[in-house]
Amino acid sequence: MSLTKRAVAEFFGTFWLVFGGCGSAVLAAGFPTLGIGFVGVALAFGLTVLTMAYAIGRISGCHLNPAVSVGLVAAKQFPASELLPYIVAQVVGAIAAAGTLYVIASGKPGFELGGFASNGYGEHSPGGYSLLACFVAEFVLTAFFLFVILGAVDKRAPLGFAPIAIGLCLTLIHLISIPVTNTSVNPARSTGQAIFVGGWALSQLWLFWVAPLAGGAAGGLLFSTLFGSTEEEMLTRVAKAAEKAQ
Repeated sequence: MSLTKRAVAEFFGTFWLVFGGCGSAVLAAGFPTLGIGFVGVALAFGLTVLTMAYAIGRISGCHLNPAVSVGLVAAKQFPASELLPYIVAQVVGAIAAAGTLYVIASGKPGFELGGFASNGYGEHSPGGYSLLACFVAEFVLTAFFLFVILGAVDKRAPLGFAPIAIGLCLTLIHLISIPVTNTSVNPARSTGQAIFVGGWALSQLWLFWVAPLAGGAAGGLLFSTLFGSTEEEMLTRVAKAAEKAQ
């Protein structure tokens, strides 16, 4: 599959992630008295990844997130030469989704932009958490997200279940950190919303690039170092596959 087609898949996948996840937060989380709340928003984010993993996983790997792409590069599971096109596609997809969501949300009488599901720290954290607390949360959660991704897609893991594990992991991440940062662990997702909110959201956006990217790289490198296949294990698996083919 060409790099162009894989980047296009990342565009649509990231669009779905932001439109489904942030859309649930903006449109449905507090809808009068029957809103879906934090749990519903967390589940929506997990479902977007799960569904897209089955849809485009075989095409682009379904990263949908610059931090995931960076983590996979750190783990030597993705070529660094293809990193920039993936990140550009992810960010553009997120911005397009945020724009589509803005058009829909603003169609309601009395619409007020508010936070528009943006990420923030300090006074813009849902729970008022400090910059340090938010940085640590984003770093640690993104690192563990890479742990789960790399473990789930490992050739030694059960086949066909990776999207479920990854989707549920993202759900859990949101259940933990929506009160802290409104949950990013994804610079593209943060950028799309911040562009429309402007002001404070753009001024705080740096954290939601630095912490997830650093966490993703750390998680990818640590998992690869501790649990990655050795050359001997790789050769053994190749030999066994060759035996079965005979």
